[in-house]
Amino acid sequence: MKFTHEALPQRVVFATGEAAASVVAEVTALDRTSVFLVASDREAELAEPVQAALEAAGIAVTTHREVVMHVPVEVAERARAAAVAAGADVVVSVGGGSTTGLGKAVVMDGSPFAGVPLIAVPTTYAGSEATNVWGLTVGETKTTGVDNRVLPASIVYDATLLTSLTRDMTVASGLNALAHSVDAMWGPRADPIDRAFAQEGIRGLAEGLPLVAADHASIEGIEQTLYGAYLSAVAFASAGSGMHHKICHVLGGMFNLPHAQTHATVLPHVLAFNAPNAPDAEQRIAAAFGSATATDGLRALRARLGAHVEVPGALQAYGMPEDGIAKALEPIKAAIPATNPTPITDENLTALLQAAWKGHLP
Repeated sequence: MKFTHEALPQRVVFATGEAAASVVAEVTALDRTSVFLVASDREAELAEPVQAALEAAGIAVTTHREVVMHVPVEVAERARAAAVAAGADVVVSVGGGSTTGLGKAVVMDGSPFAGVPLIAVPTTYAGSEATNVWGLTVGETKTTGVDNRVLPASIVYDATLLTSLTRDMTVASGLNALAHSVDAMWGPRADPIDRAFAQEGIRGLAEGLPLVAADHASIEGIEQTLYGAYLSAVAFASAGSGMHHKICHVLGGMFNLPHAQTHATVLPHVLAFNAPNAPDAEQRIAAAFGSATATDGLRALRARLGAHVEVPGALQAYGMPEDGIAKALEPIKAAIPATNPTPITDENLTALLQAAWKGHLP
């Protein structure tokens, strides 16, 4: 056995009901005095206690509400300018993947705020908070990259912040987290440690998601799902972006598709596509699900979730045009790593995209 594994340096705080106090503690530990607080209008109510606690501790706060899915570059530029104008020395993001993504765009290489620490307070299971991956969209093209500056210095997980997440978004976001683990099994830099983290991430998500699908405010279910989502994201950050994420990034940027629902829809198709040619990954995924095969495990999980809420299943339901399949084919082919377990052809990739568009599950 020979491999090199690099772990990312990050503090992780699990503190149910204590997000506000925990953020103050993290800002204080970093010896920072002026916070640029990113939260969308939808997330403002969740961010208000954090802002109040910071201000009560004598820390200046400037809020920023313009958050847009897939982080258009012009939105990122306006946020950077606002952070500089505020004279902030730390960024705090309270929200889902788009909010975390904007926080990353503010502190990434090339920004006037590059290198300023980011503290992430997730309100979904997006997982972006545990990675050093950024994403920006110019026109219809979403570009992703790796930059250690965007890795949040700290994550504060508070299960109570996810109790208001609707059941349909809970399931879509949780399946998006599951996609991190599955993709980590055969990512371009995947190693045995990544696969071990991914396997435990799948197990945690398979245990937690049915609980939150039945009761979206279940603290036990949220905590278990957050645990699985975190491990999945850590595995994905190390292993690198595989076939699944390349497909979703191209489609999301090109057709402005909702992030979590797109990942939840594409996941079973990529798993069925790659599993026959990735026996170790297939066995690990099956073991995590406690099923005979990986695809059986995912199918059974989707069925359990589907007893409580409609599970995303067709790209056409989210606005992708049918002729978008042909339009996206070449960009997707160019993005998928050469190490993908199953060789890519025009025919098999088109068939996968058609099935995902129609909602014909494998």
